[in-house]
Amino acid sequence: MNLRIAIMGTRGIPNFYGGFEQLAEHLAPGLVRAGHQVTVYNSHNHPFRGENWEGVRIVHCYDPEYILGSAGQFIYDLNCLLDARTRDFDVILQLGYTSSSIWGSLFPPGAMVIYNMDGLEWQRGKYSRMARRFLLYAEKLAVRYSDFYVTDSPVIQSYFRDKYGIESEYIAYGAELFHQADENMLREYGVDAGDYFLLMARMEPENNIETILDGFTKSGTGKKILVVGNASNKFGKYLQQKFSHDKRILFGGVIYEQQRIHCLKFFAHLYFHGHSTGGTNPSLLEAMASKALIAAHDNEFNRQVLGENALYFSDAKDISALVDNIPGGICVECMTRRNQEKIREVFNWPGIIAHYERFILHSLYIHRNERSILYRRYSRE
Repeated sequence: MNLRIAIMGTRGIPNFYGGFEQLAEHLAPGLVRAGHQVTVYNSHNHPFRGENWEGVRIVHCYDPEYILGSAGQFIYDLNCLLDARTRDFDVILQLGYTSSSIWGSLFPPGAMVIYNMDGLEWQRGKYSRMARRFLLYAEKLAVRYSDFYVTDSPVIQSYFRDKYGIESEYIAYGAELFHQADENMLREYGVDAGDYFLLMARMEPENNIETILDGFTKSGTGKKILVVGNASNKFGKYLQQKFSHDKRILFGGVIYEQQRIHCLKFFAHLYFHGHSTGGTNPSLLEAMASKALIAAHDNEFNRQVLGENALYFSDAKDISALVDNIPGGICVECMTRRNQEKIREVFNWPGIIAHYERFILHSLYIHRNERSILYRRYSRE
């Protein structure tokens, strides 16, 4: 069955931003190769201006986020939905609900809607109390307006089952195993192989960047720590100012080139993963695929992915201890090898894409049968 599928809710492909864009970047061409007609909605400000990418049709919609900030995302999502209503899609895959679910009543009536429910957005510390209340409301709207649901973590899957009584399909993100390490890529960042720590994340409070750097500054190490991420936002500027006295801390800016990301993680002495909310994090999977030794914030999301194949921290004291001395008695090679095996067996993109396709086809079969039954019932009445 060849389907007309729309993927909405991202800034667009190829990926220049984050997790959902990375998912769309892999999933859309994968579904095209499986024989489907796939459309991805891109912001009009996206660097890629073409109408076709890897066989995927690109529709550019006006996105005023550059003028209005986060409020512009609501208008962008509305513009995407209004355009989708003019097209004959079988399936709409909506990635995230933050700024789209308030328009849920506008989804094209002939299309089946699948929401990827994202990572409990209302828990994120970057939002005000009022914003978190709205996000919880947006979550409820997504539950109401979606026909089927995807969650990227068993933890989130359980949350939606317990809170709303709905079943969702657990489909994680994927990653690609890293095979070619180029030490020359380290030069522009001022670090040497095996002689630096690495922290790679969006500059947001819930990613524990401040905790990690607080702990690092209190350590006695002579190694540097490279902080990768866009530090131009308010919190990023605050971090740069607060830690400007410690010359061991290097802010390296944002990086999207996968080869550079993998090389930095591969050659790091220790990779810090501070994400404390959300589901399966793409950056964590990339670190596993890069054979990095990982020190992760101790929470149920990270534990579910890593199990015993990582070091864990809860506060700045734990960070200082890990920086000064990685615990003895651990088999680093065993940890990194098992993490790569998990990427190969569980978190690989071909398997993730195939899982999405199976779920879409199965869901559409159920959806169409249910509508057929309702039609016949009303016809008899």
